[in-house]
Amino acid sequence: MTSHQSAQTMKPATAAKKLGVYLEATPAEFREGMVSRTELNALQTDPPEWLTELRRNGPHPRPVVAAKLGISISGLARGGVTEPLTTEQIDALKRDEPEWLRKERATQAEVRKETARIKAREAERAGQDH
Repeated sequence: MTSHQSAQTMKPATAAKKLGVYLEATPAEFREGMVSRTELNALQTDPPEWLTELRRNGPHPRPVVAAKLGISISGLARGGVTEPLTTEQIDALKRDEPEWLRKERATQAEVRKETARIKAREAERAGQDH
């Protein structure tokens, strides 16, 4: 029995997620085929114009929108943002800073502070154990 080395492939949705782009905004040829690990690496190291443009202007998937706004994906949902947003729309939200966004940013800041406190406490405990 011989084993054949096959190229590792992924669905376009997985590749889009790894590239940080909204799948529905990618070219049809990207959405309709499988993406090999080699092709993904090539897209990451030398992105074609469509990928550069998507990353720059969007529309962006929810994880990217949340990161650009400094809030969680859940915070986006609580704020009523369920669709991908363009960079222009994200910039407008940052400028206008609606009440829901201020609240979500404050919540996220508290979460970060608590995470840092727990991490420091665990590090202190780990130091006492030795």
